[in-house]
Amino acid sequence: MFESLFQKSIIDILPKVRGKYLKNVPLSKHTWFGVGGPAEVMFIPQDIDDLSHFLINKPYNIPLSIIGGGSNLLVRDGGVPGVVLKLDSPYFRRYEIKDDCIKCYAGMKNIDLKKIFLNNGIGGLEFLCSIPGHIGGSIKTNAGCFGKCIKDVLVSAEIMDSTGKLKTVYPDDLKLSYRHSLFPDDWIIVSITLKAEKADAKSIMETLDKQKEYRIKNQPYNEKTAGSTFKNPEGLKAWELIKKSGCDKLQIGGAKVSEKHCNFLINTGKATAEDIENLGNLIVEKVKENTSITLEWEVKKIGINK
Repeated sequence: MFESLFQKSIIDILPKVRGKYLKNVPLSKHTWFGVGGPAEVMFIPQDIDDLSHFLINKPYNIPLSIIGGGSNLLVRDGGVPGVVLKLDSPYFRRYEIKDDCIKCYAGMKNIDLKKIFLNNGIGGLEFLCSIPGHIGGSIKTNAGCFGKCIKDVLVSAEIMDSTGKLKTVYPDDLKLSYRHSLFPDDWIIVSITLKAEKADAKSIMETLDKQKEYRIKNQPYNEKTAGSTFKNPEGLKAWELIKKSGCDKLQIGGAKVSEKHCNFLINTGKATAEDIENLGNLIVEKVKENTSITLEWEVKKIGINK
């Protein structure tokens, strides 16, 4: 798609790297919604030095977008111009355990933590396995569920800024609050260190099973969704406002409100990103008309319209 806009690929002017440059990558395969156009170029760095080299030498006028597991992301149908960065090499899927802490690199899938917790007797972090996506993306929105959030367990994080410099930041630096942080858009999360508790495999498994049972009963499961669509306004529940405003059965094209939980939007299999975004915007409009409250998107939107 993007080839028609340029006489040559931007790969030709990007720095030489040891990782991978991939052209016109369908981002629908990298998001939980399963929609969206292509990345003009996707860059998968081999390791932290490769990432730093890229950032130092990248032409300043080429836009850079960062994605993780794509669980809380809506990519528009026209795709994403420039470079889309994804920390998806084995280097960024590692973990280290020391004393009562676990250090997870940003590309690790949250669901993969289950086996690590069970094999190493790590408790107190089971809620992370219920958060879709990759561990790196959990800081920026202070992700959480089952009464816990990243703020409660975060020791520190390694980030790389736009100049390729690596530094360590701490919870107080990020001003973590409900689904929010003071996290600059040009910071790239490299790893996070979390405090854990000693626990036996049986109690860990019981907690994980209980949380999974709750999700299956109360939330859409094995469907194309991005989790909670809107943040809860202070002291209120987004789903209650949506239901009260008569939005719980809305559908636009292939996108509809989940029958199980009306703060979840579903791609029924034929939705476009435009369908999903229009449905979300319609809900915001109707909730404001009926309650004078403006819902704020929790799902991040990137890219251009088709």
